[in-house]
Amino acid sequence: MDAFPMFPLGAVLLPGEPLSLQVFEPRYLTMVDECTSSPDRMRFGVVLISRGHEVGGGDERTDVGTVARIVSARPVAGGRVLLECRGAGRIRILDWLADDPYPRARVRDWPDEPGAVGDGVLDAVTDRVTSLGEVLGALAGRVGRPAPVLPMLADLPGDAGEQTYALAARLPLGAADRRRVLSAPGPGERLEALAEALDDVLAAARFRLAQ
Repeated sequence: MDAFPMFPLGAVLLPGEPLSLQVFEPRYLTMVDECTSSPDRMRFGVVLISRGHEVGGGDERTDVGTVARIVSARPVAGGRVLLECRGAGRIRILDWLADDPYPRARVRDWPDEPGAVGDGVLDAVTDRVTSLGEVLGALAGRVGRPAPVLPMLADLPGDAGEQTYALAARLPLGAADRRRVLSAPGPGERLEALAEALDDVLAAARFRLAQ
């Protein structure tokens, strides 16, 4: 795909996940104007900035991203535009083009690759989500807040690929773990990445609870 518009961010967008953006940089205002000029152009790519900042350019970017489909674009105060988007398909970045007039890249769609889910990995993720919910509930109770409700994979809509993305989007994962989830070839590997990420999240939550 030639010259696909790109929006590097300091966060990872997962397929199916909502995304709100306040656009104010002139280059991205130009991008939004062009993306919204026709119904068949209402999308752009989102990738994680691995080093650097969102504003001003000069950043380093990862090579896996997600297509963001524009749901609405609304002008707000200060010449900004409020975008409401939703993550669609996953993409690989083949190579970056010039940032003039805004970041662009040649990309290729990257659907889930076929593969089996390993024995026990689904149970491992379910057990970790259950344990995390209990620990987060205890932490919330300390400060008088309601316990968070973490979903179970089987309760989420869609096929296995959509369910694993949806679960990851609802868990308190950092950008690095979300990137690993996004970069997993298929649902089985994604569940393995989730199980490993949840080990770290659980350890941190239990440390906080023990203090």
